[in-house]
Amino acid sequence: MATSNIIPVSSPEDQPKLHNFSPRVLSYLQTISTGRRPVSPSQLEELSDNPPHDNNFLQYMRSPASSALKPAPSNDLSYPISNYFINSSHNTYLTGNQLYSESSTLSYTNALLRGCRCIEIDVWDGEPRSPSDNPQRKLEQEKKHHFRPHMPTALSFHKRPKAEDKENPVDAITCQDEESLKLPTPWTSASTAARAEPRVLHGYTLTKEVPFRDVCIAIREAAFVQSDLPVIVSLEVHAGAEQQEIMVEIIESTFKDYLVSLSADVELTLPNPGSLRNKFLIKVKYIDPQKAAAKAQAKESSLKLPALQNRKSDPSLAASSSSSSSSSDDCTPKPKSEAQKKKSSVIPSLSALGTYTRSYHFSNFASPEALIPTHIFSLSEKKLMEVHQSSGATLFSHNRNFMMRAFPSGLRVRSDNLDPAVFWRKGVQIVALNWQRWDEGMMLNEGMFDGSGGWVLKPKGYLGTSTAATDPECKSGPQLGEIKEISNESQAHAVVHKTLNLTLTILAAQDIPLPPDVKSAHSFKPYLKVELHVEKPSERTGAPIENDGKSKEEEEGKFKHTIKTKSRGTEIDFGGEMIEFGDVSGVVEELSFLRFKIQDDEIFGKDPLAAWACIRLDRLKEGWRFVHFRNALGGESQGMLLLGIEKILT
Repeated sequence: MATSNIIPVSSPEDQPKLHNFSPRVLSYLQTISTGRRPVSPSQLEELSDNPPHDNNFLQYMRSPASSALKPAPSNDLSYPISNYFINSSHNTYLTGNQLYSESSTLSYTNALLRGCRCIEIDVWDGEPRSPSDNPQRKLEQEKKHHFRPHMPTALSFHKRPKAEDKENPVDAITCQDEESLKLPTPWTSASTAARAEPRVLHGYTLTKEVPFRDVCIAIREAAFVQSDLPVIVSLEVHAGAEQQEIMVEIIESTFKDYLVSLSADVELTLPNPGSLRNKFLIKVKYIDPQKAAAKAQAKESSLKLPALQNRKSDPSLAASSSSSSSSSDDCTPKPKSEAQKKKSSVIPSLSALGTYTRSYHFSNFASPEALIPTHIFSLSEKKLMEVHQSSGATLFSHNRNFMMRAFPSGLRVRSDNLDPAVFWRKGVQIVALNWQRWDEGMMLNEGMFDGSGGWVLKPKGYLGTSTAATDPECKSGPQLGEIKEISNESQAHAVVHKTLNLTLTILAAQDIPLPPDVKSAHSFKPYLKVELHVEKPSERTGAPIENDGKSKEEEEGKFKHTIKTKSRGTEIDFGGEMIEFGDVSGVVEELSFLRFKIQDDEIFGKDPLAAWACIRLDRLKEGWRFVHFRNALGGESQGMLLLGIEKILT
């Protein structure tokens, strides 16, 4: 079932604890404690300069201090929100693939409790509930997948209710009643239990829906349990005007005091996340109130034309009405036009909920909206790669002061992920990933945000230029008009790139979890892969980025190393084999990662994943350390690898 992809959130009791060492690990530790393997000066310092053969050495190696991962640095939350990388999810409601998996409120709960700070909701028109429907849906009902009984002729597998629906005669617009053509009939009833309410799903697919109200409640309940830092709620609005009014009602009644409220005359600049604790930021398309009012007035004037003529000539009626379009001769529904398949126009009251995260369509960096302090551009990975090649330096400079979101290509129907590090290095704050799939992208995401609360301050050269001279206790972004144009300073010049020499001495592993489909430890033939993820020269020059930034197989020995052994089972002896990443140039520690994977060596087919770990390079500690593994489904495990680490940056 698709719901098996939802990863249970670990409690403090589930966190890995160092317990008794395996005989092989203990043997290697004894060679260190007796001086046969030297200890680095930094680790001796941690031992308070006691010699490693001191009786406290094994106790030290059982403590959290022996971890290869440094604790997350204290986060300075005083910079404008454009100066942070934000832990983000794409199509958060889905539990599996993009075509026919289930939608679930559990996906939101799971993501938020795991540290996600930007979630996405795709909202579509709902259908009226029958009187027999229980408004208090139980979460376990979501685990049953049902295909819809009707299949429209158009591409969409989810469509708006027909106005001639016999179950909703009150809302139907009949051909004989010309008075009903003056305004769209609200697609609701007096009772909220029976009225149509918006729903959340992946449009034009067989994915199962979930009520928008239920999603908002789940978000409110889980958003600030693990972190009080702000949560961005990204709305993709496909619902009609009437259902958008209901969206506003649900958001305001559910989120209440968690929403940011500002007076209309406030000149908006980007605030810092420290001032937005326990707040939701609604990301929604911005609609200018004055232009919207003028458009509404013009539309009202056009409705004074003869109703029959208006029906024939004004396509906006069909687009804004909840009813299916029909001719003057009969009420037979017509196939959806291409225009009707596009996103609905956002109503002003919904748009007004967006304050600091207002969505604008991206055309180019010379457009006026590119200098509006509160704008945010959302670009697909393909579009961002095109912008990188055509305007790479401007892209980087834009993202120092203004917000941008990247999301996976629509062709990733298996819910696999892009390489987020490529986009972080371009300064993109929100890199949305499919959290239901633990692949390379999600592992790097874990390495970036582990222990951070979901907001990570960018490296120094990536920070906005206007924040340096402001009050350190209350930094804010540039005001409207303060930045006249986007500069073209590239990441190659904005930040210091270093040369890395990294040596790993791989000793032994213990308590490695088995791959999900492997039942016996005796049949488990483990091997280790270690990968270094660093910036490619093409990322700095604006040249095409090969393989979307991911390491290629021919880079084995440079950025990838594999160690195979004769060991079977969950206790593995690597014999002290050494791995070297030598003279690696162009390294920014905060945007580079070291990834470990233990896989099962199968004779046929793809080698299944057993365990993995990912550490950001600036958090990698030197000395004799333990790398703690997660299992293949992302859960905490008791698995750990004993190794020596020597890291030199020049």
